[in-house]
Amino acid sequence: MRVHELAKSQGLETRELIKMLDNLGIKNKKSASLLSDDEIKKVNKYIEEEKQDKPAVALIKKKPKRAEEKHKKVVIKKKKVVIVKKPHKAEETEEKTESAESQVEKKEPEAKIGEREAPREKRKEAQKRTEIKEEKVKTAGETSKHEEKKSIYRLKEKKKKEEEDKKEAISKKVGKDKKRYSFKSERKLEEEEEAHLDKLLQQKKKAQPVQANPVPKEIEILETITVGDLARKMNLKASELISKLISLGVMARINDQIDAETATLVAAEYGCNTKVISLFDETVIEEEEDKEEDLEPRPPVVTIMGHVDHGKTKLLDAIRNSNVVDTESGGITQHIGAYKVNVDEKKIVFLDTPGHEAFTMMRARGAQVTDIVILVVAADDGVMPQTIEAISHAREANVPIVVAINKIDVSGANPDRVKNELAERGVVPEEWGGDTLMVEVSALKKVGIKDLLEAILLQAEMLDLKANPNRRAKGTIIESKIETGRGIVATVLIETGTLHLQDPFVAGIYPGRVRAMFDENGRPVREALPSDPVEVIGFTGLPDAGDPFQVTKNEKEAKQIGQKRQELKRLEASKNVKKVTLENLYEQIKEGEIQELKVIIKADVQGSVEALKDALEKLSTDQVRLNCIHSGVGAINETDIILASASQAIVIGFRVRPNNRAAELAKKEKVDIRRYSIIYDVIEDVKSAME
Repeated sequence: MRVHELAKSQGLETRELIKMLDNLGIKNKKSASLLSDDEIKKVNKYIEEEKQDKPAVALIKKKPKRAEEKHKKVVIKKKKVVIVKKPHKAEETEEKTESAESQVEKKEPEAKIGEREAPREKRKEAQKRTEIKEEKVKTAGETSKHEEKKSIYRLKEKKKKEEEDKKEAISKKVGKDKKRYSFKSERKLEEEEEAHLDKLLQQKKKAQPVQANPVPKEIEILETITVGDLARKMNLKASELISKLISLGVMARINDQIDAETATLVAAEYGCNTKVISLFDETVIEEEEDKEEDLEPRPPVVTIMGHVDHGKTKLLDAIRNSNVVDTESGGITQHIGAYKVNVDEKKIVFLDTPGHEAFTMMRARGAQVTDIVILVVAADDGVMPQTIEAISHAREANVPIVVAINKIDVSGANPDRVKNELAERGVVPEEWGGDTLMVEVSALKKVGIKDLLEAILLQAEMLDLKANPNRRAKGTIIESKIETGRGIVATVLIETGTLHLQDPFVAGIYPGRVRAMFDENGRPVREALPSDPVEVIGFTGLPDAGDPFQVTKNEKEAKQIGQKRQELKRLEASKNVKKVTLENLYEQIKEGEIQELKVIIKADVQGSVEALKDALEKLSTDQVRLNCIHSGVGAINETDIILASASQAIVIGFRVRPNNRAAELAKKEKVDIRRYSIIYDVIEDVKSAME
């Protein structure tokens, strides 16, 4: 019996059983290792002893915990009782005020003992006592404030009366002593002087408009900034800043970009300091670290890799019981497809990456998002160039490999030769003391498929894959395309969290909102859990395959991050992009005597664009250099034809057609448009054109 079979029969995980074997002195055992009868008996005895000992330990440990918790609760209650002291203070203050008032009541009658004879005085004293009793609530501070207010009010009234008396006296004198003078009164002269002073102040303010917006002491700038933006931040005119740059020996226009060092030098001339900030730091979405308590097991994500025609798609077809091969042009997988398969109440997610070597970049990206790689090797062909390439990609991504030796039913099949060839390249099977699971299968006759799925689940169990579903979703763009009637559609693989409808997100440099979601069968879904592949609609732009997909707090944050990422991309592009013009083209040809074959690539899917571009650029030789001057997703349009005619390029359309206007313009301009549906034909035609 093997280790994983014994673990399954005892209801244990393989990892736990391997640790148990180490404790019992049975060393160097792996999941596929065989166990002797004595070893099996030893393990069974150990498990039975553990089961008998466990309940007694559990009963002893539960009681003291409850006692400790009770003690803790009692202590907390005592603290709460002791803390409440405010009511005592209030009572003490009330008692003090009452005692003070009683003393006032005692003192006042003592002062008026000699005046008891008169009845009127007695009545006055009684009235005063009642007034004092009514005003018990008032404190000594309040009465003093009240007296101060009264005194201030009396002083104000006196001043008003004095001013009124003076005015009346003056008016009487003026009435008596009226003289017939022709000059203006003193009051009018004073008014004219005040108006004159106001005019002077206004003129001074108008003469100093620059002081309203002075040059700031410090400004924040990016690694590169345009002259116009720098002038705006420094509250200067662009012409003034340009003249200053010229005086420093820098020839720049208003829309030209200058680096941070030049901007710092110019700002220092005006006494302004600069603080260089990184735009990349502002585009990073902060994430909270997951706690171990919140993590839950998730399905493994598996990528199938291997050489051309070794049976990758047939194997996946046998696993999910559906025919994919017939829909592919030339029987070769062209796009990344994601599928979910149920195996013994467990799920496995498969990513079918294309097998042709032109899709190297796509396959490498697939290895980065996957947990396990299934390396398909034909038993009759053995290890081929793309098999070696797949091994290197899996190793770079630090992803474990499960080898599926396919076509064991074909005549000339030799699985042992395949194992030897793989062992030479560092992929050693577990049977030979290595750490790689190898399964012999036949995709055509559906032999060994169950063993392969069990090997995948066993490898996933050893990896202990977990994710937190109760958080904002995060994933990766597997593929993106433009569909008529649906717009931009992208396949997203969720890594952590749960994606819901109407969630705002950022995919690469483009913000968006989840308008609709579909599973691999085209059925609409309302949410996607970790390791789920879904088609998402709601993008504002076409993201690249491999771009991160992150859900944000709200739509405003998504738009802000998207704008900053687009700005960062423009800044990076302005540093590295070489503009293609007729003048530059002829100069390069004359100076270096280099012949170029210029190409414009348009395809239906972003992954195909990248793969074609990479494959064609590898065809460059010393005599002819292939230059892809433009590439994109979608139909061939007029702008593509105009660019092709200006730069003397050919247009390659992969699974796309030119629209009517583009076709007419191509005839007029005599631009060569070539359409393909299989990548082999593109490479062969370009090779012959370059030769």
